[in-house]
Amino acid sequence: MNGFGTATIYIVQTLGSLYLLIVLLRFILQLVRADFYNPLSQFVVKATQPLLKPLRRIIPGFGGLDLASLVLAVLLQLLLMVAVLTLMGYGVGGYLLQLLVWSIIGVTALFLKVFFFALIVSVILSWVAPGSYNPAAQLVNQICDPLLAPIRRILPNLGGLDISPIFAFIALNLIDMLVINNLAAMTGMPKILSPFL
Repeated sequence: MNGFGTATIYIVQTLGSLYLLIVLLRFILQLVRADFYNPLSQFVVKATQPLLKPLRRIIPGFGGLDLASLVLAVLLQLLLMVAVLTLMGYGVGGYLLQLLVWSIIGVTALFLKVFFFALIVSVILSWVAPGSYNPAAQLVNQICDPLLAPIRRILPNLGGLDISPIFAFIALNLIDMLVINNLAAMTGMPKILSPFL
C-alpha cells in the first residue's frame, strides 16, 4: 500500500474513532446519570443528535439504558471496519457477521478504555485540583463514581487516602486482558481494525 492509501486509512480511522467515542460517551453519560446540563454533556448530545434521532424511533430505551446510542456505536464501528478493509483492498461481502462480532468487541474495548482514562484523569485532578468545579472535572468524576463506589464500600477507611482507583485499574485491566483480548484472538480480529485493543 502506498503512502497516500496509508494516510487515507489513518484519517478515516482517526475521525471515525473520534465520532465513535462521542457516540459511546452519550451512552456512558446516560448510564452513569451524568449532569445533562454540563456544557460537555450538551456538546455530546448535540453532536450525536442528528444520527440518534431517527434511530430512536426504531430502537427505544430500556430500563434507563439508551440502546439507540449503543446500537449506533456498534454500527459506526462496523462501518469504520468496512471502510478500512475496503481501503486496504479486501472484499467484505461474505464477512459481515464476523465484522459485526468484531464491532461489538471493538466497542466493548472502547467502553473499558473510556473508564480507564477517566480514572487516570480523575486521579490526576485529585492531586492538582481537588474539588474543582470545572465542567470537565465534574463530568470525569460523574463517570468514575459508579465504578469506584462499590470498591469504596468494601475497602476500609485509610484516613483520607483513597486507593479505590488502584483496584478499579486492576479490574479494568483484567477484564481487558482476560475477556476482550481473548475474544479478539479467538475470533481472529486484526489489530488494525480496532485501535482500542
